[in-house]
Amino acid sequence: MALGASQHDRGGCSVYDPLVSNRPEESESVQGRRTDDPDVFDFLDYRAYLREFYRRRKEQSSFSYRAFSLRAKLGSPNYLKLVIDGERNLTAAMARRFAGACGLKGPAATFFCELVIFGQASTLDERNESYGRLKRFQEFRQAQEIQIARDEYHSRWYLPAIRELALAQHFRPDPEWIAAQLWPPIRVSEAKNALEILQKLEMLVPRAEGGLEPHTPLVTTGPETANLHVAQYHRTMMTLASESLERIPAASRDISSVTLCVGEDGLDLIKQAIIRFRRELLTLSELERTPRQVVQVNFQLFPLSVLTKGSE
Repeated sequence: MALGASQHDRGGCSVYDPLVSNRPEESESVQGRRTDDPDVFDFLDYRAYLREFYRRRKEQSSFSYRAFSLRAKLGSPNYLKLVIDGERNLTAAMARRFAGACGLKGPAATFFCELVIFGQASTLDERNESYGRLKRFQEFRQAQEIQIARDEYHSRWYLPAIRELALAQHFRPDPEWIAAQLWPPIRVSEAKNALEILQKLEMLVPRAEGGLEPHTPLVTTGPETANLHVAQYHRTMMTLASESLERIPAASRDISSVTLCVGEDGLDLIKQAIIRFRRELLTLSELERTPRQVVQVNFQLFPLSVLTKGSE
């Protein structure tokens, strides 16, 4: 296996560059691995992978938690169960031992270690960075093609914008035209890639007379990436809202806020009011007969003080 000169061992976990070498051929003769074992590249949750690995082994033989502990040279016979149940995390060194006990080698073992980093990341930035490394694996991109497209939709602000722009009567499915229509403008290559993703997700479909038109399938993020990409989307939209104070004339925007002091149920009541208003806006949008411009409406509700106890 060829190794790149810039490779490094992130916490003792990674020694393989997925952009340099392809996945080695595997067979039943690979030590400790069976052809009916789950494919680690089908997973975004390392605990789910371990759970499925154990379930399949248990169905085919007298495999046990103790047997796995012996393979991984663990002191506790119940350690695997504790990890699967979320009661224990894995260090980088322990992740390598678990990968070996599952019969994973080369890029598959490295991918498992990266899944551990992704699953145990404590901040949004750490999860973003780790997810970016996961997507560098060709095997993962092939196995998770549709999921990655969904993730792209939720993590790039201009994808929902282009989906809405397609409702305009003057819409042209031309990357150069789309790139110039958005504000702030995007690159032509980004617009081209966006059209490909939207068609892959069937959010834009071919017209009988040519061109593209909107379609409305349900698009969701997977449970492992939902918080990651939704949070990143809101970050981006709040940044664009902040920038609009300088680049958009006041007559073409509305930036306002209100500071309130509420009681115990006040927060929930405000949330329900926001939900009702969001639904009203969606209804207004559906009633538009000649849509011409894409707009973004943000809602932010967050505390500015700690919650104080009421009087006894």
